[in-house]
Amino acid sequence: MARAETTSKDRNGIASAPASRLAAPIHEKWFLWIRDQEIPARSEEFFTVMNPATGEELCQVARGRAADVDAAVQAAAEALPLWSGMPTAARGRSLLEVARRLREAEDELALLETLNNGKPLRESRQDVEKVAEAFEFYGGLADKLFGATIPISPGYFNYTLREPMGVTAHIAPWNYPLRLALRSVAPALASGNTVVLKPAEETPLTALRFAKVLAEAGAPPGVFNVVPGFGPEAGAALASHPRVNHISFTGSVATGVEVMKRAAQNVVPVTLELGGKSPNIVFADADLDQALEGTIKAIFTNAGQVCCAGSRLLLEDSLYERFLTRLVDRTGKIQVGPGIEDPDMGPLISEEHRQRVLGYIRVGQEEGAKLILGGKAPVEPNCQGGYFLEPTLLTEVSNWARVAREEIFGPVLAIFRFRTAEEAIHLANDNPYGLAAGVWTSNLDRAHKVAAQIQAGQVYINDFFNGSVASPFGGYKRSGFGRERGMEALWHYTQVKSVCIRLKD
Repeated sequence: MARAETTSKDRNGIASAPASRLAAPIHEKWFLWIRDQEIPARSEEFFTVMNPATGEELCQVARGRAADVDAAVQAAAEALPLWSGMPTAARGRSLLEVARRLREAEDELALLETLNNGKPLRESRQDVEKVAEAFEFYGGLADKLFGATIPISPGYFNYTLREPMGVTAHIAPWNYPLRLALRSVAPALASGNTVVLKPAEETPLTALRFAKVLAEAGAPPGVFNVVPGFGPEAGAALASHPRVNHISFTGSVATGVEVMKRAAQNVVPVTLELGGKSPNIVFADADLDQALEGTIKAIFTNAGQVCCAGSRLLLEDSLYERFLTRLVDRTGKIQVGPGIEDPDMGPLISEEHRQRVLGYIRVGQEEGAKLILGGKAPVEPNCQGGYFLEPTLLTEVSNWARVAREEIFGPVLAIFRFRTAEEAIHLANDNPYGLAAGVWTSNLDRAHKVAAQIQAGQVYINDFFNGSVASPFGGYKRSGFGRERGMEALWHYTQVKSVCIRLKD
């Protein structure tokens, strides 16, 4: 059990946070969720979930495998006629009720997320709110998936219908366990699909807790099912299942390619969001106070474990030294600590991942980059035992270095300089990824011109991580394809049927 956050157990074996803090039950064992029931895995095996802030065991979770995935898909398929056949307004009201109940359960969900993922508590609260907003948005759209009429000739009446895909599979990452899983689940449910979710093995708790929220909001049994487990077991079985009709995956390029291969065997469409190496471009005429804080937010939110993190900072030559001095000072003031204490930055997800990030820092220096801040574990007493890493700045980075081209997924910022807008655009685009970009300038004409030429799915101007659930999100190039959020997401979870009627003469 978590040491600092879980100090007592009740007679049912449930540990809770101290009364002076938020309270959330951390059961010793968690199970699969199928047909609105907690059930053990067929193998009766469990795996360990860790608290990344302490390096200690948090709980045990049922280890789903192919047989469990098959049971979940069967449940979703059986629930499909009832859910898709429900009046669309009633389905929408059910999702609006989910939003209300999410806000009621915010304290519990946020604490679970922080204990399981490590992020600061305020970030976990923001994630719960963003999920509630998503269910409100798509709940309001559930009865507005209109078709169209097509005037082909006077003798025919042609119209289209938007119908659900069927059973949808959602394979979610560990960096935003609740938010990134449910950003695709919400439009899938609104469109009349049923769902099987495979959360990341590192962070399955909030997905399992959310399942009860959805059930309490009135969704029929089998509409939403959760199979925790490992990628090569549960994830591969879900991506390969012949009764799955659409797959949404967020994660690494290598795993995304494997998901596509498995989906291709069943001729199933996929939506892929595969990360990024996003440029954050600061021009000399920018509001430098805003740009500084935006840069900090872009790379150190969630300890840099963000798919669209601004991990490449491009500074105009005339402000380079001045901005860098301020950046070093500001970064050095970032408070690192356990998420339950609500610091500026929490730990990385695991020791394995911390070693991976440290390896990139070493490689960066070997390739010529200069380490000017961070690059090691913090020495503060409250960071011992957990998977912490200091915010790290690298300068003199070549655009062909691995730290410039590969996704590190940690609090590591690679810094470049440029002289002209054209050079900045070239540097920004000369990368395998194309998920997001930031542009800081007071010149509106320049902002629009640069945004038009950046090869990325979203461009933030004078901010970073802006937009809302209504803003489509997705990537160019190796960042994937398809769009989450916005109206565009609904099109991935519906298929168009054209009906053409010959009229009487």
